Amino acid sequence: MNFKEDVRQVFEYHNLSKHGFQFYAPGPGYLDWANQPNPFRKYGVEEIALELVQDAEPLGYDSTLRLGQAPLSTISHRSVSQLFQDSLGLSVWKSYLDSTWALRMNASSGNLHPTEGYLISGKVEGMSSTPIVAHYAPREHVLEIRLKFSDELWNSLIQPFPEGSFFIALTSIHWREAWKYGERAFRYCHHDVGHAIAAIAIAASQLGWQVSLLDQPGTFELEALLGLGSQRGPDNEHADCLLVVVPNKQLENKLALIPTDIFHEFSKLHFEGTPNRLSPEHVHWPWVEKMGGMTKRSFQSLPPWEKFVPRVGSNLPWENDPSLRKIIHQRRSAVAMDGQTWMELPTFYRLIENLLPSKRRVPFQVLSWPPLVHFLMFVHRVKGLDAGYYFLVRNGNDLGELKDSCHREFTWEKPSHCPSELPFFCLLKADVRETARAVSCGQEIAADGCFSLGMITKFEEPIQKYGPWFYPQLYWECGLVGQVLYLESEANGFRSTGIGCFFDDPVHQVLGLKSLNYQSLYHFTVGISVEDSQIQTLPPYDSSWRSKKGYGRG
Repeated sequence: MNFKEDVRQVFEYHNLSKHGFQFYAPGPGYLDWANQPNPFRKYGVEEIALELVQDAEPLGYDSTLRLGQAPLSTISHRSVSQLFQDSLGLSVWKSYLDSTWALRMNASSGNLHPTEGYLISGKVEGMSSTPIVAHYAPREHVLEIRLKFSDELWNSLIQPFPEGSFFIALTSIHWREAWKYGERAFRYCHHDVGHAIAAIAIAASQLGWQVSLLDQPGTFELEALLGLGSQRGPDNEHADCLLVVVPNKQLENKLALIPTDIFHEFSKLHFEGTPNRLSPEHVHWPWVEKMGGMTKRSFQSLPPWEKFVPRVGSNLPWENDPSLRKIIHQRRSAVAMDGQTWMELPTFYRLIENLLPSKRRVPFQVLSWPPLVHFLMFVHRVKGLDAGYYFLVRNGNDLGELKDSCHREFTWEKPSHCPSELPFFCLLKADVRETARAVSCGQEIAADGCFSLGMITKFEEPIQKYGPWFYPQLYWECGLVGQVLYLESEANGFRSTGIGCFFDDPVHQVLGLKSLNYQSLYHFTVGISVEDSQIQTLPPYDSSWRSKKGYGRG
């Protein structure tokens, strides 16, 4: 294989994993419930029980998400417990008839949760007397210690970063999504990585900590750091990314260089534990497996990203700033919308304004590359705003190219009363509910919200420039923005849901896109949720939660 051929195959996968009006991407066609993957990975090793933090200091949603607003917490057993509880932990259990299933703080396609989290840290008072690599098990809210290692090796690993820093790594188990979605599953796994990155960054902001995605470590370095090199088979974990958590200040150099030989030292060490088998049997999806190998990244230096200067921050005020932690814990994916409620115009503008990249807003500082995701918006019920197609431009450098790529008859006019600094444009005024429903695989929820959107992402150029490894990272950005959209919706009194099932090229036809320059990679809808009264909601960790051994298969 060569670079051009690898890029060509990424584009081939992307096209074959599209849905269309006359076809769906290759998938199972039915749900094999007997082989539904266990949503909880365990290694069966020594555990550190984490604390359930109930009495954390109440912090405002909007004020905390502006960098520097939360007081600095020391790194301790309690603060690490809160970080994992509020990012990757359970939010509730749901129960219907004889079926129970858990929801989590980080959103997931189909609630299948392919993402696994790991802590890599030095000594932590009250938690560990040695540096550790530990797997987070959300059902029990424990850290499974896979490796204890020397202070000397830890000091070499953390040396480029501010004192008190530590790492969180994320991996994906592709089979958990492929069981339901077949070849399209690779996309959904990386949406979920983005959701998890954002969830970690937002949870860390409550503690006065900053989170940055490290560009340098390659896939093999991460596998060595996490002890994944020996994993084989359909249940295995794919190393995705390494995040550094920095106390009290933003990391200036997101590629603070860790010498590659430090990672190689971990490959010589013995990691404890054997991962549990997730399904009795598996189905082989060749493109999912191929993409897992093809998108591995090499150990590298920071790519020369296009210059981008993010905005300073929000100018649209909040009358009442809700509790951030409450918003995190109440986040849910809507399963139906009422089709009636209208959103007030100031609420709408504030919500979409907070989805723009900003110097002072979490978690848009996490990613190192300039914004590549824009929004095609299907506006249905916003008071004072005509229904129709709209566009939110998240990186002004792309505006000219976007206009040239879309239908010539689009007006690209700013609505009256739109804040002058908000790059929001009307393309065409019309009732677009039927179109929104049709391109979202016929799902009524896309038409019954106040608005829905498609994430129109700069696609061909960055993959050709940087290589196949950048393909998953486009989905990370979509998932990250999606997690923020979930919380913004909750904070403004609404609810949202991610839509992974949409007809790709019909969406592109709405805009007039004729090439791979831009592709729609993720959809969302926002409105008032209609709840199912037959489904019972149970606490995530009740009085006997430590002793529970079962898990729900919802």
